[in-house]
Amino acid sequence: MEERQGVLPRRILGIDPGSRITGYGVIELCGTQPAYVASGCIRASDTALEQRLAQIYAGLAEVIGLHRPTEVSVERVFMAKNADSALKLGQARGAALVCVANHGLVIAEYAARQIKQAVTGKGGADKTQVQHMVTAILKLSATPQADAADALAIALTHAYAGQGFDTSATRTARRRTSGRWRL
Repeated sequence: MEERQGVLPRRILGIDPGSRITGYGVIELCGTQPAYVASGCIRASDTALEQRLAQIYAGLAEVIGLHRPTEVSVERVFMAKNADSALKLGQARGAALVCVANHGLVIAEYAARQIKQAVTGKGGADKTQVQHMVTAILKLSATPQADAADALAIALTHAYAGQGFDTSATRTARRRTSGRWRL
């Protein structure tokens, strides 16, 4: 996307962390219209958890190196019914956050409900609705895989928050800069 009238484009990486599949989505925003850059999934092999975490880190490092985002947004951890699954998700998220922090990027977090609300208008939307809206908003010719669509939705939520849209995400996004959290 080109720079328009002195407005620098924002390149936003959205991350949907998972211990087996981590979705990523990159959009660019110059003015108010988001444009699709890339999306996909980092698929960790069936190895020990520490090896999968290393694969998530390496995959995100590659995405960051290739697409050079200026901002990063990630889904906030939610409480799962299965403690073991929640712990693994938290560890995958931690690997992603460390990778992003090591690249010196600002991190914004959004709850799943905030993301769904910002993209579909309904905080209780299902994955199919999120995929449909991401496809429509970014004018994609094909529907992205669910984890990649979730990551694009996270990036879109951050773009909307940065534009001052009145979504629940704009009121509660937390950003990490210089080692401190701020509202």
